[in-house]
Amino acid sequence: MQGGRLLTVLVCLATTVAMVNAGDPYFYYTWNVTYGTVAPLGIPQQVILINGQFPGPNLNSTSNNNVVINVFNNLDEPFLLTWSGLQHRKNSWQDGVAGTSCPIPAGTNFTYHFQPKDQIGSYFYYPTTSLHRFSGAFGGLRVNSRLLIPVPYADPEDDHTILINDWYTKSHTALKNFLDSGRTLGLPDGVLINGKSGKVGGKNEPLFTMKPGKTYKFRICNVGFKSTLNFRIQGHKMKLVEMEGSHVLQNDYDSLDVHIGQCFAVLVTADQTAKNYYMVASTRFLKKEVSTVGVMSYEGSKAEASNVLPMAPVGWAWSLNQFRSFRWNLTASAARPNPQGSYHYGKINITRTIKLANTKNMVDGKIRFGFNGVSHVDGETPLKLAEYFGMAEKIFKYNVIKDEPAAKITKLTVEPNVLNITFRTFVEIIFENHEKSMASFHLDGYSFFAVASEPGRWTPEKRKNYNLLDAVSRHTVQVYPKSWSAILLTFDNAGMWNIRSENWERRYLGQQLYVSVLSPEKSLRDEYNIPLNTNLCGIVKGLPLPTPYTI
Repeated sequence: MQGGRLLTVLVCLATTVAMVNAGDPYFYYTWNVTYGTVAPLGIPQQVILINGQFPGPNLNSTSNNNVVINVFNNLDEPFLLTWSGLQHRKNSWQDGVAGTSCPIPAGTNFTYHFQPKDQIGSYFYYPTTSLHRFSGAFGGLRVNSRLLIPVPYADPEDDHTILINDWYTKSHTALKNFLDSGRTLGLPDGVLINGKSGKVGGKNEPLFTMKPGKTYKFRICNVGFKSTLNFRIQGHKMKLVEMEGSHVLQNDYDSLDVHIGQCFAVLVTADQTAKNYYMVASTRFLKKEVSTVGVMSYEGSKAEASNVLPMAPVGWAWSLNQFRSFRWNLTASAARPNPQGSYHYGKINITRTIKLANTKNMVDGKIRFGFNGVSHVDGETPLKLAEYFGMAEKIFKYNVIKDEPAAKITKLTVEPNVLNITFRTFVEIIFENHEKSMASFHLDGYSFFAVASEPGRWTPEKRKNYNLLDAVSRHTVQVYPKSWSAILLTFDNAGMWNIRSENWERRYLGQQLYVSVLSPEKSLRDEYNIPLNTNLCGIVKGLPLPTPYTI
Protein backbone atom coordinates (compact mmCIF):
# COMPACT_ATOMS: atom_id res chain seq x y z
CA MET A 1 0.00 0.00 0.00
CA GLN A 2 1.69 3.20 -1.18
CA GLY A 3 1.20 6.93 -1.83
CA GLY A 4 -2.14 8.64 -1.45
CA ARG A 5 -4.05 5.57 -0.34
CA LEU A 6 -1.62 4.97 2.51
CA LEU A 7 -1.93 8.61 3.60
CA THR A 8 -5.73 8.40 3.49
CA VAL A 9 -5.73 5.22 5.54
CA LEU A 10 -3.38 6.70 8.13
CA VAL A 11 -5.48 9.84 8.44
CA CYS A 12 -8.69 7.82 8.85
CA LEU A 13 -7.03 5.50 11.34
CA ALA A 14 -5.57 8.35 13.37
CA THR A 15 -8.89 10.18 13.34
CA THR A 16 -10.78 7.10 14.52
CA VAL A 17 -8.45 6.41 17.41
CA ALA A 18 -8.06 10.08 18.32
CA MET A 19 -11.84 10.27 18.75
CA VAL A 20 -11.56 7.54 21.36
CA ASN A 21 -8.30 8.72 22.95
CA ALA A 22 -8.29 12.47 22.44
CA GLY A 23 -5.18 14.17 23.74
CA ASP A 24 -2.93 11.09 23.90
CA PRO A 25 0.30 11.85 21.98
CA TYR A 26 1.34 10.09 18.75
CA PHE A 27 4.79 8.76 17.91
CA TYR A 28 5.69 7.64 14.39
CA TYR A 29 8.37 5.17 13.32
CA THR A 30 9.51 3.66 10.03
CA TRP A 31 11.09 0.21 10.19
CA ASN A 32 12.84 -1.46 7.27
CA VAL A 33 13.08 -5.24 7.63
CA THR A 34 15.96 -6.77 5.67
CA TYR A 35 18.35 -9.69 5.64
CA GLY A 36 21.92 -9.15 6.78
CA THR A 37 24.99 -11.10 7.84
CA VAL A 38 26.39 -11.16 11.37
CA ALA A 39 28.42 -13.66 13.36
CA PRO A 40 27.09 -13.65 16.95
CA LEU A 41 28.78 -17.00 17.68
CA GLY A 42 31.76 -16.41 15.41
CA ILE A 43 30.16 -18.05 12.38
CA PRO A 44 28.79 -15.69 9.69
CA GLN A 45 25.09 -16.32 9.18
CA GLN A 46 22.03 -14.70 7.70
CA VAL A 47 19.89 -12.77 10.19
CA ILE A 48 16.92 -10.44 10.01
CA LEU A 49 17.65 -6.79 10.70
CA ILE A 50 15.35 -3.89 11.53
CA ASN A 51 16.80 -0.60 10.28
CA GLY A 52 20.12 -2.42 9.97
CA GLN A 53 20.17 -3.42 13.63
CA PHE A 54 20.52 -6.83 15.30
CA PRO A 55 18.74 -7.03 17.69
CA GLY A 56 16.18 -4.51 16.49
CA PRO A 57 15.77 -0.97 17.90
CA ASN A 58 14.44 -0.48 21.39
CA LEU A 59 10.91 0.89 21.35
CA ASN A 60 10.49 3.43 24.14
CA SER A 61 6.94 4.50 25.01
CA THR A 62 4.80 5.82 27.83
CA SER A 63 1.43 4.57 29.03
CA ASN A 64 -1.41 5.69 26.71
CA ASN A 65 0.91 6.86 23.92
CA ASN A 66 -0.26 6.08 20.40
CA VAL A 67 2.50 4.18 18.61
CA VAL A 68 2.43 4.13 14.79
CA ILE A 69 5.03 1.89 13.11
CA ASN A 70 5.24 1.61 9.33
CA VAL A 71 6.94 -1.75 8.66
CA PHE A 72 8.47 -2.30 5.21
CA ASN A 73 8.99 -6.00 4.51
CA ASN A 74 12.10 -6.29 2.32
CA LEU A 75 12.44 -10.04 2.89
CA ASP A 76 11.60 -12.63 0.25
CA GLU A 77 8.68 -14.06 2.25
CA PRO A 78 5.69 -12.81 4.31
CA PHE A 79 6.39 -11.28 7.71
CA LEU A 80 4.54 -10.29 10.91
CA LEU A 81 5.50 -8.72 14.23
CA THR A 82 3.82 -9.20 17.60
CA TRP A 83 4.19 -6.99 20.66
CA SER A 84 4.43 -9.54 23.44
CA GLY A 85 2.69 -8.44 26.63
CA LEU A 86 0.83 -5.45 25.20
CA GLN A 87 -2.86 -6.01 25.80
CA HIS A 88 -4.17 -4.10 22.76
CA ARG A 89 -7.41 -3.27 24.55
CA LYS A 90 -10.37 -3.79 22.17
CA ASN A 91 -7.87 -4.10 19.33
CA SER A 92 -6.70 -7.66 18.57
CA TRP A 93 -6.25 -6.43 14.98
CA GLN A 94 -2.80 -5.16 15.97
CA ASP A 95 -1.64 -8.33 17.73
CA GLY A 96 0.41 -9.55 14.79
CA VAL A 97 -0.21 -13.31 14.90
CA ALA A 98 -1.53 -15.60 12.17
CA GLY A 99 -4.94 -15.98 13.82
CA THR A 100 -5.67 -12.25 13.65
CA SER A 101 -3.62 -10.79 10.80
CA CYS A 102 -2.67 -11.54 7.22
CA PRO A 103 1.12 -11.44 6.94
CA ILE A 104 2.82 -8.49 5.26
CA PRO A 105 3.64 -9.71 1.71
CA ALA A 106 7.24 -9.49 0.56
CA GLY A 107 8.07 -6.13 -0.94
CA THR A 108 5.15 -4.30 0.72
CA ASN A 109 4.50 -2.40 3.93
CA PHE A 110 1.95 -2.34 6.73
CA THR A 111 1.36 0.26 9.43
CA TYR A 112 0.75 -0.95 12.98
CA HIS A 113 -1.13 1.43 15.26
CA PHE A 114 -1.50 0.48 18.91
CA GLN A 115 -1.75 2.05 22.33
CA PRO A 116 -0.36 0.59 25.58
CA LYS A 117 -3.55 1.62 27.33
CA ASP A 118 -3.16 1.85 31.12
CA GLN A 119 -0.03 -0.31 31.02
CA ILE A 120 3.51 0.09 32.25
CA GLY A 121 6.42 -2.32 32.20
CA SER A 122 9.05 -4.28 30.30
CA TYR A 123 8.17 -6.17 27.14
CA PHE A 124 9.61 -7.11 23.76
CA TYR A 125 8.52 -7.57 20.16
CA TYR A 126 9.39 -10.36 17.72
CA PRO A 127 8.28 -11.95 14.41
CA THR A 128 5.61 -14.66 14.43
CA THR A 129 5.77 -15.84 10.83
CA SER A 130 7.63 -19.06 9.95
CA LEU A 131 10.68 -19.37 12.24
CA HIS A 132 11.78 -15.78 11.71
CA ARG A 133 12.28 -15.34 15.44
CA PHE A 134 15.27 -17.70 15.13
CA SER A 135 16.97 -15.15 12.87
CA GLY A 136 16.34 -11.93 14.80
CA ALA A 137 13.91 -9.03 14.25
CA PHE A 138 13.30 -8.94 18.01
CA GLY A 139 13.87 -6.00 20.30
CA GLY A 140 13.01 -4.41 23.63
CA LEU A 141 9.74 -2.58 24.23
CA ARG A 142 9.32 -0.50 27.34
CA VAL A 143 6.26 1.36 28.58
CA ASN A 144 7.08 4.05 31.12
CA SER A 145 4.70 5.44 33.73
CA ARG A 146 3.17 8.81 33.08
CA LEU A 147 4.71 11.60 35.15
CA LEU A 148 1.60 11.95 37.30
CA ILE A 149 1.74 8.30 38.37
CA PRO A 150 4.22 7.58 41.19
CA VAL A 151 6.72 4.75 40.84
CA PRO A 152 7.74 2.85 44.02
CA TYR A 153 11.47 3.57 43.70
CA ALA A 154 13.71 6.53 42.99
CA ASP A 155 14.50 7.39 39.39
CA PRO A 156 17.55 5.38 38.31
CA GLU A 157 20.65 6.95 36.79
CA ASP A 158 19.84 5.18 33.52
CA ASP A 159 17.54 2.52 32.08
CA HIS A 160 18.94 -0.35 29.98
CA THR A 161 17.38 -3.29 28.15
CA ILE A 162 19.12 -6.67 28.31
CA LEU A 163 17.90 -9.24 25.79
CA ILE A 164 19.09 -12.77 26.55
CA ASN A 165 18.42 -15.76 24.34
CA ASP A 166 19.62 -19.12 23.18
CA TRP A 167 20.83 -19.18 19.57
CA TYR A 168 21.39 -21.50 16.61
CA THR A 169 23.99 -20.96 13.91
CA LYS A 170 21.76 -22.39 11.17
CA SER A 171 19.35 -20.09 9.34
CA HIS A 172 15.63 -19.98 10.10
CA THR A 173 15.03 -21.64 6.72
CA ALA A 174 17.27 -24.60 7.58
CA LEU A 175 15.67 -24.95 11.02
CA LYS A 176 12.19 -24.79 9.49
CA ASN A 177 13.15 -27.56 7.07
CA PHE A 178 14.28 -29.67 10.03
CA LEU A 179 10.92 -29.34 11.75
CA ASP A 180 8.92 -29.80 8.56
CA SER A 181 10.77 -33.05 7.89
CA GLY A 182 10.04 -34.42 11.35
CA ARG A 183 13.43 -33.72 12.93
CA THR A 184 13.97 -31.86 16.18
CA LEU A 185 16.28 -28.90 16.63
CA GLY A 186 18.39 -30.33 19.45
CA LEU A 187 20.40 -28.22 21.85
CA PRO A 188 21.11 -24.56 21.01
CA ASP A 189 24.60 -23.67 19.80
CA GLY A 190 25.08 -20.78 22.20
CA VAL A 191 23.61 -17.97 24.28
CA LEU A 192 23.57 -14.25 23.46
CA ILE A 193 23.30 -11.05 25.47
CA ASN A 194 22.03 -8.21 23.31
CA GLY A 195 23.02 -10.13 20.20
CA LYS A 196 26.58 -10.85 21.30
CA SER A 197 28.45 -13.75 22.85
CA GLY A 198 31.39 -13.11 25.15
CA LYS A 199 34.17 -15.25 26.58
CA VAL A 200 35.74 -15.14 30.01
CA GLY A 201 39.15 -13.52 29.66
CA GLY A 202 38.43 -12.42 26.10
CA LYS A 203 38.41 -8.92 24.66
CA ASN A 204 34.83 -8.02 25.47
CA GLU A 205 33.69 -4.47 24.90
CA PRO A 206 31.53 -3.30 27.84
CA LEU A 207 27.82 -3.50 27.14
CA PHE A 208 27.09 -0.95 29.89
CA THR A 209 29.08 1.58 31.91
CA MET A 210 28.08 2.54 35.45
CA LYS A 211 29.05 5.51 37.61
CA PRO A 212 30.24 4.47 41.10
CA GLY A 213 27.51 4.82 43.71
CA LYS A 214 24.70 5.21 41.18
CA THR A 215 21.70 2.87 40.73
CA TYR A 216 20.65 1.58 37.32
CA LYS A 217 17.57 -0.12 35.99
CA PHE A 218 18.02 -3.23 33.86
CA ARG A 219 15.09 -4.75 31.96
CA ILE A 220 15.98 -8.41 31.41
CA CYS A 221 13.94 -10.29 28.77
CA ASN A 222 14.35 -13.89 27.61
CA VAL A 223 13.67 -13.57 23.88
CA GLY A 224 14.91 -17.10 23.18
CA PHE A 225 13.36 -20.21 21.70
CA LYS A 226 13.51 -23.20 24.05
CA SER A 227 15.72 -22.49 27.08
CA THR A 228 15.11 -21.05 30.51
CA LEU A 229 18.09 -18.78 31.19
CA ASN A 230 19.58 -17.90 34.55
CA PHE A 231 20.92 -14.34 34.70
CA ARG A 232 23.35 -13.04 37.30
CA ILE A 233 25.87 -10.22 37.71
CA GLN A 234 29.26 -10.86 39.25
CA GLY A 235 29.47 -9.32 42.73
CA HIS A 236 26.11 -7.50 42.56
CA LYS A 237 22.64 -8.01 43.95
CA MET A 238 19.58 -7.42 41.78
CA LYS A 239 16.56 -5.78 43.38
CA LEU A 240 13.47 -6.98 41.52
CA VAL A 241 10.99 -4.10 41.06
CA GLU A 242 8.76 -5.02 38.11
CA MET A 243 7.88 -8.03 36.03
CA GLU A 244 5.71 -8.23 32.93
CA GLY A 245 3.87 -5.02 33.69
CA SER A 246 3.43 -5.24 37.47
CA HIS A 247 5.33 -3.62 40.31
CA VAL A 248 6.42 -6.33 42.75
CA LEU A 249 7.70 -6.52 46.31
CA GLN A 250 11.31 -5.47 46.15
CA ASN A 251 13.42 -8.46 47.13
CA ASP A 252 17.14 -8.84 46.38
CA TYR A 253 18.31 -11.78 44.27
CA ASP A 254 21.75 -13.16 43.44
CA SER A 255 20.36 -14.63 40.22
CA LEU A 256 17.05 -14.90 38.38
CA ASP A 257 15.60 -17.73 36.32
CA VAL A 258 14.06 -15.97 33.34
CA HIS A 259 11.81 -18.37 31.45
CA ILE A 260 11.10 -18.00 27.74
CA GLY A 261 9.00 -14.94 27.00
CA GLN A 262 9.41 -13.35 30.43
CA CYS A 263 10.79 -9.92 31.36
CA PHE A 264 12.07 -8.75 34.74
CA ALA A 265 13.13 -5.22 35.72
CA VAL A 266 15.80 -4.94 38.42
CA LEU A 267 17.74 -2.19 40.13
CA VAL A 268 21.50 -2.63 40.39
CA THR A 269 23.70 -0.28 42.41
CA ALA A 270 27.34 0.26 41.49
CA ASP A 271 28.50 -0.28 45.08
CA GLN A 272 31.52 -2.52 44.51
CA THR A 273 35.20 -1.89 43.75
CA ALA A 274 35.50 0.09 40.50
CA LYS A 275 36.42 -2.42 37.77
CA ASN A 276 34.76 -4.62 35.17
CA TYR A 277 32.20 -7.26 36.12
CA TYR A 278 30.72 -10.12 34.14
CA MET A 279 27.04 -10.54 33.51
CA VAL A 280 26.30 -14.23 32.97
CA ALA A 281 23.43 -15.91 31.13
CA SER A 282 23.31 -19.72 31.14
CA THR A 283 20.76 -22.33 30.12
CA ARG A 284 18.80 -24.26 32.70
CA PHE A 285 17.09 -27.68 32.63
CA LEU A 286 18.93 -28.90 29.51
CA LYS A 287 21.22 -31.90 29.30
CA LYS A 288 24.16 -29.60 28.68
CA GLU A 289 24.67 -26.11 30.07
CA VAL A 290 25.39 -23.41 27.49
CA SER A 291 26.40 -19.95 28.66
CA THR A 292 27.80 -16.58 27.73
CA VAL A 293 29.09 -13.44 29.42
CA GLY A 294 28.90 -9.70 28.87
CA VAL A 295 30.91 -6.98 30.57
CA MET A 296 29.50 -4.28 32.83
CA SER A 297 32.15 -1.62 33.46
CA TYR A 298 32.60 1.01 36.15
CA GLU A 299 33.28 4.44 34.72
CA GLY A 300 36.92 5.49 34.82
CA SER A 301 38.29 2.01 35.53
CA LYS A 302 40.04 -0.39 33.16
CA ALA A 303 40.59 -3.16 35.70
CA GLU A 304 39.58 -6.53 34.25
CA ALA A 305 36.82 -8.67 35.68
CA SER A 306 37.63 -11.71 37.77
CA ASN A 307 37.59 -14.99 35.87
CA VAL A 308 35.70 -16.63 38.74
CA LEU A 309 32.06 -16.55 37.69
CA PRO A 310 29.08 -16.84 40.04
CA MET A 311 27.58 -20.30 39.81
CA ALA A 312 24.12 -21.06 38.46
CA PRO A 313 21.61 -22.72 40.79
CA VAL A 314 21.00 -26.46 40.50
CA GLY A 315 17.65 -28.20 40.01
CA TRP A 316 14.17 -26.88 39.37
CA ALA A 317 13.02 -26.91 43.01
CA TRP A 318 15.18 -23.80 43.50
CA SER A 319 13.44 -22.15 40.57
CA LEU A 320 9.98 -23.07 41.87
CA ASN A 321 10.80 -21.52 45.25
CA GLN A 322 11.96 -18.36 43.50
CA PHE A 323 8.64 -18.19 41.63
CA ARG A 324 6.80 -18.45 44.94
CA SER A 325 8.78 -15.51 46.32
CA PHE A 326 7.37 -13.15 43.69
CA ARG A 327 4.56 -11.00 45.09
CA TRP A 328 2.48 -8.14 43.69
CA ASN A 329 3.20 -4.76 45.27
CA LEU A 330 -0.26 -3.90 46.61
CA THR A 331 0.75 -0.44 47.81
CA ALA A 332 2.09 0.75 44.46
CA SER A 333 0.16 2.47 41.73
CA ALA A 334 0.17 1.11 38.21
CA ALA A 335 -0.78 2.95 35.04
CA ARG A 336 -4.10 4.01 36.53
CA PRO A 337 -4.08 6.31 39.60
CA ASN A 338 -5.65 3.66 41.83
CA PRO A 339 -3.83 1.07 43.95
CA GLN A 340 -3.26 -2.22 42.19
CA GLY A 341 -4.46 -4.08 45.25
CA SER A 342 -7.96 -2.64 44.88
CA TYR A 343 -8.69 -5.49 42.47
CA HIS A 344 -9.67 -8.34 44.78
CA TYR A 345 -9.40 -11.16 42.29
CA GLY A 346 -9.47 -13.82 45.02
CA LYS A 347 -13.10 -13.02 45.86
CA ILE A 348 -14.50 -13.46 42.33
CA ASN A 349 -16.41 -16.66 41.62
CA ILE A 350 -14.87 -18.89 38.95
CA THR A 351 -17.36 -19.50 36.13
CA ARG A 352 -15.31 -21.95 34.06
CA THR A 353 -12.26 -24.16 34.54
CA ILE A 354 -10.14 -25.10 31.53
CA LYS A 355 -7.32 -27.60 31.90
CA LEU A 356 -4.77 -27.57 29.09
CA ALA A 357 -2.42 -30.56 29.03
CA ASN A 358 0.54 -30.33 26.69
CA THR A 359 0.52 -33.33 24.34
CA LYS A 360 3.08 -34.78 21.98
CA ASN A 361 2.65 -37.47 19.34
CA MET A 362 3.51 -38.58 15.83
CA VAL A 363 1.28 -37.52 12.93
CA ASP A 364 2.06 -39.05 9.52
CA GLY A 365 5.46 -40.05 10.80
CA LYS A 366 6.35 -36.55 12.04
CA ILE A 367 6.32 -35.18 15.55
CA ARG A 368 3.54 -32.72 16.46
CA PHE A 369 2.61 -30.93 19.68
CA GLY A 370 -0.74 -29.71 20.99
CA PHE A 371 -3.14 -29.18 23.85
CA ASN A 372 -5.61 -31.86 24.95
CA GLY A 373 -5.03 -33.92 21.81
CA VAL A 374 -5.45 -31.09 19.28
CA SER A 375 -2.51 -29.68 17.34
CA HIS A 376 -3.28 -26.24 15.94
CA VAL A 377 -2.63 -25.40 12.30
CA ASP A 378 -2.85 -21.95 10.72
CA GLY A 379 -4.76 -21.55 7.48
CA GLU A 380 -4.67 -18.97 4.70
CA THR A 381 -7.50 -17.01 6.32
CA PRO A 382 -6.88 -15.55 9.79
CA LEU A 383 -9.45 -16.79 12.28
CA LYS A 384 -10.40 -13.27 13.38
CA LEU A 385 -11.06 -12.16 9.81
CA ALA A 386 -13.23 -15.20 9.10
CA GLU A 387 -15.22 -14.52 12.26
CA TYR A 388 -15.57 -10.77 11.60
CA PHE A 389 -16.82 -11.40 8.05
CA GLY A 390 -19.35 -13.96 9.30
CA MET A 391 -17.56 -16.87 7.61
CA ALA A 392 -16.13 -18.68 10.63
CA GLU A 393 -17.88 -21.98 9.82
CA LYS A 394 -15.91 -22.18 6.56
CA ILE A 395 -12.57 -22.02 8.38
CA PHE A 396 -12.84 -23.55 11.84
CA LYS A 397 -15.07 -25.09 14.48
CA TYR A 398 -15.33 -23.70 17.99
CA ASN A 399 -14.42 -25.83 21.01
CA VAL A 400 -12.86 -28.81 19.24
CA ILE A 401 -11.13 -29.55 22.54
CA LYS A 402 -12.88 -30.18 25.82
CA ASP A 403 -12.27 -28.20 28.99
CA GLU A 404 -10.84 -31.37 30.54
CA PRO A 405 -8.31 -33.51 28.64
CA ALA A 406 -9.00 -37.20 28.16
CA ALA A 407 -7.43 -39.52 30.74
CA LYS A 408 -5.24 -40.95 27.99
CA ILE A 409 -4.50 -39.17 24.73
CA THR A 410 -3.37 -41.63 22.07
CA LYS A 411 -3.42 -39.42 18.99
CA LEU A 412 -3.32 -35.81 17.88
CA THR A 413 -5.92 -34.17 15.66
CA VAL A 414 -4.46 -31.46 13.42
CA GLU A 415 -6.91 -28.57 12.87
CA PRO A 416 -7.53 -24.96 13.91
CA ASN A 417 -8.01 -24.90 17.67
CA VAL A 418 -10.39 -22.18 18.88
CA LEU A 419 -12.09 -21.92 22.27
CA ASN A 420 -15.18 -19.75 22.60
CA ILE A 421 -15.15 -17.93 25.94
CA THR A 422 -18.05 -15.81 27.17
CA PHE A 423 -17.28 -12.09 27.40
CA ARG A 424 -16.45 -10.82 30.90
CA THR A 425 -16.43 -14.19 32.64
CA PHE A 426 -13.87 -15.09 35.31
CA VAL A 427 -11.99 -18.19 34.18
CA GLU A 428 -9.47 -20.56 35.74
CA ILE A 429 -6.90 -22.09 33.37
CA ILE A 430 -4.67 -24.96 34.43
CA PHE A 431 -1.53 -25.68 32.40
CA GLU A 432 -0.51 -29.26 33.06
CA ASN A 433 2.92 -30.49 31.95
CA HIS A 434 3.12 -34.28 31.71
CA GLU A 435 6.66 -34.27 30.33
CA LYS A 436 10.14 -34.15 31.84
CA SER A 437 11.04 -30.92 30.07
CA MET A 438 10.38 -27.32 31.09
CA ALA A 439 7.36 -25.49 29.65
CA SER A 440 6.38 -21.83 29.37
CA PHE A 441 3.02 -20.48 28.16
CA HIS A 442 1.80 -17.04 27.13
CA LEU A 443 -1.62 -15.43 26.63
CA ASP A 444 -2.04 -12.44 24.31
CA GLY A 445 -4.41 -9.60 25.09
CA TYR A 446 -4.47 -10.01 28.87
CA SER A 447 -2.63 -10.10 32.10
CA PHE A 448 -3.56 -12.91 34.46
CA PHE A 449 -2.90 -13.85 38.07
CA ALA A 450 -0.39 -16.71 38.32
CA VAL A 451 -1.77 -18.13 41.55
CA ALA A 452 0.03 -21.47 41.91
CA SER A 453 2.63 -23.85 40.52
CA GLU A 454 3.16 -27.29 42.01
CA PRO A 455 4.49 -30.77 41.17
CA GLY A 456 2.10 -33.55 40.17
CA ARG A 457 -1.40 -33.40 38.68
CA TRP A 458 -3.96 -30.72 39.39
CA THR A 459 -7.18 -31.52 41.25
CA PRO A 460 -9.86 -29.15 42.58
CA GLU A 461 -8.48 -29.68 46.09
CA LYS A 462 -5.31 -27.86 44.99
CA ARG A 463 -7.22 -24.58 45.02
CA LYS A 464 -6.64 -24.37 48.76
CA ASN A 465 -2.96 -23.68 47.92
CA TYR A 466 -3.70 -20.74 45.59
CA ASN A 467 -2.34 -17.30 46.38
CA LEU A 468 -5.59 -15.33 46.31
CA LEU A 469 -4.15 -12.09 47.66
CA ASP A 470 -1.01 -10.88 45.90
CA ALA A 471 -0.12 -13.17 43.02
CA VAL A 472 1.67 -11.19 40.31
CA SER A 473 -0.42 -9.99 37.39
CA ARG A 474 1.52 -11.09 34.30
CA HIS A 475 1.17 -12.64 30.83
CA THR A 476 3.56 -15.62 30.84
CA VAL A 477 3.80 -18.55 33.25
CA GLN A 478 6.26 -21.42 33.45
CA VAL A 479 5.31 -25.02 34.21
CA TYR A 480 7.96 -27.27 35.71
CA PRO A 481 8.50 -30.91 34.65
CA LYS A 482 5.63 -33.22 35.66
CA SER A 483 3.91 -30.21 37.26
CA TRP A 484 1.04 -27.77 36.79
CA SER A 485 0.45 -24.04 37.03
CA ALA A 486 -2.86 -22.23 37.56
CA ILE A 487 -3.90 -18.77 36.36
CA LEU A 488 -7.06 -16.70 36.96
CA LEU A 489 -8.37 -13.90 34.76
CA THR A 490 -11.44 -12.04 33.55
CA PHE A 491 -11.93 -12.31 29.79
CA ASP A 492 -13.00 -8.71 29.38
CA ASN A 493 -10.98 -7.85 26.25
CA ALA A 494 -13.04 -8.63 23.17
CA GLY A 495 -11.15 -10.13 20.25
CA MET A 496 -9.31 -13.24 19.09
CA TRP A 497 -6.34 -14.03 21.34
CA ASN A 498 -3.49 -16.52 21.13
CA ILE A 499 -2.49 -18.95 23.91
CA ARG A 500 0.84 -20.50 22.96
CA SER A 501 3.86 -22.39 24.10
CA GLU A 502 6.83 -20.03 24.32
CA ASN A 503 9.02 -22.94 23.22
CA TRP A 504 9.01 -21.87 19.59
CA GLU A 505 9.70 -25.36 18.26
CA ARG A 506 6.57 -26.64 19.99
CA ARG A 507 4.52 -23.59 19.04
CA TYR A 508 5.45 -23.97 15.35
CA LEU A 509 4.42 -27.63 15.48
CA GLY A 510 0.98 -26.95 16.91
CA GLN A 511 1.15 -26.25 20.65
CA GLN A 512 -1.05 -23.18 20.56
CA LEU A 513 -4.72 -22.27 20.36
CA TYR A 514 -6.94 -19.21 20.16
CA VAL A 515 -9.68 -17.92 22.41
CA SER A 516 -12.54 -16.05 20.78
CA VAL A 517 -14.04 -13.46 23.12
CA LEU A 518 -17.09 -11.98 21.40
CA SER A 519 -19.01 -8.97 22.64
CA PRO A 520 -22.73 -9.63 22.08
CA GLU A 521 -23.34 -5.89 21.70
CA LYS A 522 -21.01 -5.46 18.69
CA SER A 523 -20.31 -1.97 19.96
CA LEU A 524 -17.30 0.33 19.81
CA ARG A 525 -17.51 0.40 23.59
CA ASP A 526 -16.20 -3.18 23.54
CA GLU A 527 -14.14 -3.54 20.36
CA TYR A 528 -12.69 -1.36 17.61
CA ASN A 529 -13.64 -1.84 13.98
CA ILE A 530 -11.23 -3.47 11.58
CA PRO A 531 -8.58 -0.88 10.60
CA LEU A 532 -9.00 0.46 7.06
CA ASN A 533 -5.44 -0.52 6.14
CA THR A 534 -5.88 -4.19 7.11
CA ASN A 535 -4.53 -6.68 4.57
CA LEU A 536 -7.24 -9.10 3.46
CA CYS A 537 -6.27 -12.61 2.43
CA GLY A 538 -7.73 -16.08 2.05
CA ILE A 539 -11.49 -16.30 1.53
CA VAL A 540 -12.09 -12.67 2.55
CA LYS A 541 -9.69 -11.19 0.00
CA GLY A 542 -11.43 -8.56 -2.11
CA LEU A 543 -14.65 -8.59 -0.07
CA PRO A 544 -16.27 -5.33 1.09
CA LEU A 545 -15.89 -4.66 4.81
CA PRO A 546 -18.83 -5.62 7.03
CA THR A 547 -21.04 -2.93 8.53
CA PRO A 548 -18.88 -1.17 11.13
CA TYR A 549 -19.65 -1.20 14.83
CA THR A 550 -21.09 1.95 16.37
CA ILE A 551 -21.47 3.21 19.91
